[in-house]
Amino acid sequence: MLTANEIRDSFVKFFESKGHQIVPSAPMVIKDDPTLMFTNAGMNQFKDIILGNHPAKYKRVTDSQKCLRVSGKHNDLEEVGHDTYHHTMFEMLGNWSFGDYFKKEVIGWAYEYLVEVLKLDPKDLYVTVFEGSPEEGLARDDEAAGYWAQYFPADHIINGNKHDNFWEMGDTGPCGPCSEIHIDSRSAEEKAAVPGRELVNKDHPQVIEIWNLVFMQYNRKADGTLEPLPAKVIDTGMGFERLVRTLQGKTSNYDTDVFQPIIKVIGDLSGKKYGDDPKVDVAMRVVADHIRTIAFSITDGQLPSNAKAGYVIRRILRRAVRYAYTFLGQKQAFMYKLVPVLVENMGGAYPELKAQQPLIEKVMKEEEESFLRTLETGIRLLDKTMNEAKAAGKTEISGVDAFTLYDTFGFPFDLTELILRENGLTADVKGFEAEMQKQKQRARNAAAVETGDWITLKEGETKFVGYDYTEYETSILRYRQIKQKNQTLYQIVLSETPFYAESGGQVGDTGVLVSEFETIDIIDTKKENNLPIHIAKKLPEHLDAPMMACVDTDKRAACAANHSCTHLLDEALRQVLGTHVEQKGSLVTPDSLRFDFSHFQKVTPEQLREVEHLVNAKIRADIPLTEYRNLPIEKAKELGAIALFGEKYGDEVRVVQFGSSIEFCGGTHVSATGKIGMVKILSESSVAAGVRRIEAVTGAKVEEMFDTVQDTINDLKALFNNAPDLKAAITKYIDENAGLKKQMEEFMKEKEASVKNKLIENAKEINGVKVIKAVLPMPADAVKNIAFQLKGQFTENLFVVIGSVFENKPLLTVTMSDDQVKAGLNAGQLVREAAKLIQGGGGGQPHFATAGGKNPDGLNAAVDKVTELAGF
Repeated sequence: MLTANEIRDSFVKFFESKGHQIVPSAPMVIKDDPTLMFTNAGMNQFKDIILGNHPAKYKRVTDSQKCLRVSGKHNDLEEVGHDTYHHTMFEMLGNWSFGDYFKKEVIGWAYEYLVEVLKLDPKDLYVTVFEGSPEEGLARDDEAAGYWAQYFPADHIINGNKHDNFWEMGDTGPCGPCSEIHIDSRSAEEKAAVPGRELVNKDHPQVIEIWNLVFMQYNRKADGTLEPLPAKVIDTGMGFERLVRTLQGKTSNYDTDVFQPIIKVIGDLSGKKYGDDPKVDVAMRVVADHIRTIAFSITDGQLPSNAKAGYVIRRILRRAVRYAYTFLGQKQAFMYKLVPVLVENMGGAYPELKAQQPLIEKVMKEEEESFLRTLETGIRLLDKTMNEAKAAGKTEISGVDAFTLYDTFGFPFDLTELILRENGLTADVKGFEAEMQKQKQRARNAAAVETGDWITLKEGETKFVGYDYTEYETSILRYRQIKQKNQTLYQIVLSETPFYAESGGQVGDTGVLVSEFETIDIIDTKKENNLPIHIAKKLPEHLDAPMMACVDTDKRAACAANHSCTHLLDEALRQVLGTHVEQKGSLVTPDSLRFDFSHFQKVTPEQLREVEHLVNAKIRADIPLTEYRNLPIEKAKELGAIALFGEKYGDEVRVVQFGSSIEFCGGTHVSATGKIGMVKILSESSVAAGVRRIEAVTGAKVEEMFDTVQDTINDLKALFNNAPDLKAAITKYIDENAGLKKQMEEFMKEKEASVKNKLIENAKEINGVKVIKAVLPMPADAVKNIAFQLKGQFTENLFVVIGSVFENKPLLTVTMSDDQVKAGLNAGQLVREAAKLIQGGGGGQPHFATAGGKNPDGLNAAVDKVTELAGF
């Protein structure tokens, strides 16, 4: 029986034998495509080729791509664990043709690989073809059906509808019919009773799709019409986990050697056995699936957080923790203990997993512990909500309350329902779903973008010249209109551009397009599917006119200085803290830089100063830039260039070197380190477990900061009569102030004792109760102290009401002995009613309460009102 690793290897080797170039998997986390957060299909890394933004280096390509599907139309999260074949992270085996072979070849190879290489029985295979769409003028895909007919009888070739058999990249763009290959893994008796063709695409757990062959032959325009693609594309995707299950003769993906080693360790850690209890089995499958997603996401540079992609990862992790908490009895962090077995099984195919193992474990453990604390908090809040519902005679808590627990406190709704059931209560599910829908609608409205078709003025590809020029003669290739948040903008593609498009943490360039007729501001430059897009608020009137593209050189120079400084910081941190330091992210703007790096403890002030001194020494040395463009990646590695985890590199790379600092990098840089001027680290903080962040400024911004510091020091000196030793003067002032404060406290204690005695002298005996009533010009703390001292001195038959004013703010204070509370008096109720006379409100406990207000003139009346309500 083939192992999972052998099956993966056999696929890429088969297509290599058919002239395909084997390429590595792209990162699962996508950084430079605003339309996607995660790689959700094998074709994502080839979108720029498919869209025609860049030529294909290889006409035929094959790989195994790690993918993640938890949002958008491919949302499998809630099925994961409950069935046997859905996953969050999965591997997709694929082969592509960019304008080379098409349907005949790919159909023949698919049959050859499955039947002749893997020895699957063709009687168990069924294929689908697009049945056509009259409303779009699309006929049945008879071409694909004809090729399949060479291998399968007619009853194994099934018509599929547009939902299943017409693939689209998005609302617009490349699309086309597809053929799915399904396998029937049922028993012989089941097959004899019901033919497999009747169960295709019917969600039967043993009749499942394993491979999809996509024939991209159209382009969908914004108005919905289709036009033929000039270069047709083949894009196939086979579910690796499903293929392994089929070849290993299992009925569940989780019974294969992809998941069983992980499930075994889960059982060892939890003391549970897989197969004994359906609920425990679901929990084990959830954890086994989710651990892979979380580990690979962290490896590819996406840490759990509260925003965007980071929130998706946090949500997946918390789902796993919740299942482990509820069904596996795990009240302490335990998922991080599964990382070693994951690395052991997948580290060979994905070596980055092993390299990042300590960070994965550290981040996961901290996230688990944090969410377990959240669960405890949520359970306490839910207990309070349940008690309130029971006290009110209700058997259901509101959807709003359940949603608040979910949205504000991260408490899962299904766990809320479980705990409610155990306590004989229910939740308003419709109310919860309504609140959830409102939130989703708000998110959709905030993110809604209306995108027009590209209008092509001339054919061509963008050539980036920004490493050598900040001004360049160019022309517009194409443009389109977009509308977002009630704002209309234009995206412009140029034939040549000196504008750096935002990527690698560096913000995009701004500047102008200048022709003899007009000047158009470029407010930003973004990268979409590897294409530099220039964003403007208006289009040139003369679109076909030659123009100069001019970058804002001041902003560019400031960005370059900050970017080069991040390289020097990286090297200095490794020198001071150790070679375990790895860059985990950066942000480079004209004003500042931010650098995230792996390190498991706070960097001390002494270490930060050493780092800063090392970098400034490199800056003063004025080390010239050595730049290598289009360097073969192996040569770059020989140079010792540092690559970033989570980045996708091609066969040729750009390397930036400043002396001993050598890094893979596509950003803009200074010609020599001296142009950075100077660096000043502003802060060092934690981003996540095992990841620290440095924020710093360079050049003119350091001057501005020093000016501010100098001005502050001068102002302080002036406050202390220009004392020559400012520190000594401030220390003396603090000591004197502390002495005066102590004297003041002693004075106040004496005054409180004096006032208390005076109040006792003036007390009235009413119905056997000592009633103390006064209005005093004292701070609230002093009044509270007096009230507590009186209650402590007179433990029975005491009633005290004090009105006080301090800094023109009135306060009403009521306290009484416990026997008065038992007799029916309540200080909280009394102050709430009387506080209306000082235009305020308050409350407290039955034996002690206070109320503040806005009207000091009503204080005497409020004091009288309290005694009146109390019956004294």
